[in-house]
Amino acid sequence: MQLPVQSQSSLYAEPWEADAGPDDLVEIARTADRTGFAYIASCDHVAIPRRLADAMSTVWYDPVATLAHLAAVTENVRLMSHVAIVGLRHPLLSAKQYATLDRLSGGRLILGVGAGHVEEEFEVLGVDFARRGPILDETVDALKAALGPEEYPEHRGERFDFKDLGQLPRPAQRHVPLWVGGSSPAAVRRAATRADGWLPQGDPRHKLPAQIERLKRLRAEAGVEERLVVGAITEALYVGQPAWSVGRRTITGKPDAVAESLRAYGAMGVDQIQVRFRSRSRSELTDQMAAFAADVAPHLNE
Repeated sequence: MQLPVQSQSSLYAEPWEADAGPDDLVEIARTADRTGFAYIASCDHVAIPRRLADAMSTVWYDPVATLAHLAAVTENVRLMSHVAIVGLRHPLLSAKQYATLDRLSGGRLILGVGAGHVEEEFEVLGVDFARRGPILDETVDALKAALGPEEYPEHRGERFDFKDLGQLPRPAQRHVPLWVGGSSPAAVRRAATRADGWLPQGDPRHKLPAQIERLKRLRAEAGVEERLVVGAITEALYVGQPAWSVGRRTITGKPDAVAESLRAYGAMGVDQIQVRFRSRSRSELTDQMAAFAADVAPHLNE
């Protein structure tokens, strides 16, 4: 699941998050860890222009700092950047941060990356917004080298060129999973040809089968034999009968009904789902997480 609090776009943040902080993030992460969630995720934006602040807000915690903090209070749940706009930074800088996070967490990192969409953010950091796609492609290639097992990684490309520069510590994982987020044609191609996993961004479920078919076709055409983990972001969920308005698109009801609806994702070729819950408080959210883990998740593969 994507963590609340750490990003507060008006598209998904609940009102209670405005007054929440580190203690709430810790308790939610511990709940995810205790109840068997696969990963918790944190977003990435450096700065939000005024023109977008009403919709996006300016609350965006740094993913490396956030996930490192939560790594120290959890043991098993994986830690994902969803998504890091790695094209804003030199790949050796990103590799230093994320390799350290992976080492400190005992090998729990999933590096999710995306192209970004806020033009002013690129401009202020001196990165060509119009070329963010090609820049991300090369950054991914460079990160694969820089997060590999070698102390002195090497990459030679159009934008980045490095060798004979050592970085320790290395990641705890010999291979850090790299997932691409996004649903544009370029993002789907990037995931198919360069990534270990794909996580769409806002695709309704009826559009997923065509996207998955395209992913598989592009991966086969590129000759990539390694398995691709296909993800999906579910509709908002509420386990049980809510006593308040959770929105007409929210999946609600008894655990078996929620599980039945979510099993459709597996039937269409999705390997993992990122869930999100409606809530009015931290305690309601953690109760929903626990109810889902105990009563819904065990029935997703039936």
